[in-house]
Amino acid sequence: MPPRLNPSPETLVTRAWADYALLDSGGGRKLERYGPHTVVRPEPQCFWSPRDLAAFDAADAVFDPTDEDETGRWRFAGNPINTFPLAWRDVRFTSRFTPFRHLAFFPEQAANWDWLDGRIRRLRSSSPKGGSATEDAPKILNLFGYTGVASLACAAAGAEVTHVDASKKSVAWARENAELSGMTDRPIRWIVEDARKYAAREVRRGVKYDGIILDPPKYGRGPTGEVWRLFEDLPGLLKDCAALLSDDASFLLLNAYAARISGLSLSHLMAEATQDRGGVIDWGELALAEDGPDGRAIGLSFFARWSA
Repeated sequence: MPPRLNPSPETLVTRAWADYALLDSGGGRKLERYGPHTVVRPEPQCFWSPRDLAAFDAADAVFDPTDEDETGRWRFAGNPINTFPLAWRDVRFTSRFTPFRHLAFFPEQAANWDWLDGRIRRLRSSSPKGGSATEDAPKILNLFGYTGVASLACAAAGAEVTHVDASKKSVAWARENAELSGMTDRPIRWIVEDARKYAAREVRRGVKYDGIILDPPKYGRGPTGEVWRLFEDLPGLLKDCAALLSDDASFLLLNAYAARISGLSLSHLMAEATQDRGGVIDWGELALAEDGPDGRAIGLSFFARWSA
């Protein structure tokens, strides 16, 4: 039976939490708070006017792009800031000023972390042993796992996680975040490998997962030079991910950002990959909302999510 496709899009909005807030936006930029630091980053779709230009001028760090591929340089008001700790619920992680305008995590993904946390906790509570035994932990695969915040959110909720990323440096950062979170004893496997190769090998082995997270970049390279192109490579990888779902799997979550993509297009791709699994497919956009009662929201990425 094919899944039911939700006829209407959903906007998953991330709002301020203790260590992060979108403070203001406009003029092609956004002003954010990361822990104790205020940061200005480019955001071309913010066509409107900022509310407080003085706050932008007083920011601790400003990213100056050098090209259209999100690379550039950070400019600091005082001494350069390298790294500093942040937290989301039980997950602790290190924020870093990378040369790609982000700070080693994507705050809009907190809406997905919240959904994953709730989904896994419900799976644990409905397990035959009441979620008390390690062998009852839902098995989650996180492809393109980057610095591991989603993996650690799943582990904190009680999942057994396989974290895969092609970057040795990113996986090392993820392991550091696990140590910072006090989760080195949790059942997490850290794997440096090309996502397509890993998924294809798991299919051949007959391995199954209860949930899969797929958050691919628009373009990337594997550890031995493999080239990833979103539009060319995503359909095959998504089909392999669907094949890796157990008979009673809970979810397959796909998140992507590209100028020529939409939540609706991702939903049809998801429907094709899960055509015989029943369930429902939700789709839409991830957004960040300014802190405050009348805060404007910025759409930043698109998602499609199959769930049983």
